[in-house]
Amino acid sequence: MIRVHHLEKSRSHRVLWLLEILQLDYEMVTYARDSDSQLAPRALKDIHPLGKSPVVTDGDITIAESGAIVDYLLMRYGQEQTEPSTDNSAAWVNERYWRHYAEGSLMPLLVMRLVFSQLPRQSPLLVKPIAKGINDTVNARFLAPQLAEHLAMIEAHLEPRGQFSTTWPSGADVQMGFPLQVLSLSGSLRDFPAITRYVARIEAEPAWQRVVERAGPLMLPM
Repeated sequence: MIRVHHLEKSRSHRVLWLLEILQLDYEMVTYARDSDSQLAPRALKDIHPLGKSPVVTDGDITIAESGAIVDYLLMRYGQEQTEPSTDNSAAWVNERYWRHYAEGSLMPLLVMRLVFSQLPRQSPLLVKPIAKGINDTVNARFLAPQLAEHLAMIEAHLEPRGQFSTTWPSGADVQMGFPLQVLSLSGSLRDFPAITRYVARIEAEPAWQRVVERAGPLMLPM
């Protein structure tokens, strides 16, 4: 039995979505974040040394990292359903690019934005104005311009296609869905109609709706 170790407000919704797409039986073990630190509980370290989520166990196999989990599930249970044939090398490379771009290029910007946004909240009272200034400066000079450039590239790809690969939903869509949904929740997609339509398409998917019924709606990490 596949078991998903699901941390609240984490990236494991995308793993649940893939399992629902593939119509696989699975068990979900839910962990709550610490109310003060928002960190994962130590119990997750019993599953994987870093204590992060998502983590999937399948028999005696333990897989961490979203990309590795998606690769494993597709390789073992449903590769032909959700990605282009290797005979079509251009489509295969495109799908793999977006699948790995999600965590390799886009998510680091969102994580940095999240971390810097917490500086004023986590700083001592006297330091809060300085921390806010650092957050505002980093966002204005680096994060916002970088994110705008990335979103413009994604918008240009989605506008004529509506998806990231030749199949729907592909492993690339599973990976890309999370950061784009997070950006939608944070109100960052007002100028990107194709991405907005894409997020709406995910949330209209029966498989995604089953995830929401089982795990609750996707929420901002912090």
